[in-house]
Amino acid sequence: MALDRIDRQILALLQADGRMTNVDLAERVGLTAPPCLRRVRALEEMGAIRGYHAELDGTRLGYPITVFAMVSLKSQAEHDLSAFEAHVAAIPEVRECHMLNGEIDFILKIVATDLRAFQEILTTHLTPAPNVASVKTSLTIRTAKSESGIPITAE
Repeated sequence: MALDRIDRQILALLQADGRMTNVDLAERVGLTAPPCLRRVRALEEMGAIRGYHAELDGTRLGYPITVFAMVSLKSQAEHDLSAFEAHVAAIPEVRECHMLNGEIDFILKIVATDLRAFQEILTTHLTPAPNVASVKTSLTIRTAKSESGIPITAE
């Protein structure tokens, strides 16, 4: 994916503020509105921009608990991995699921309204899931950094 300096500027600005108007975006990157919009649409079509969203405050919205769960499976056959991924995709409180290389097969980011709700997710949905060998959890005490997206350089 070949991106020029203006494409990178557009991506960096939209990543920081997805609600920015096209007129403001165009002004900040030194274009008029129509070519800026064409570039944004092209970036969307090539998949560089996958979507736009609002960043919500979980604590203020009743989800103060964040837990990371490290899951080991009994089998790492592709159909078993896919079945586990489909299983956790259906659990709304599982916000992220990453397959890992090493001892642990998956790490999940889970949010919950309280510890009892997390325990319910753990004992009802995770530990009894097919092919799960073990689940180790770590409760988040404090978040020092939380940034979505990727670093965009001007190169």
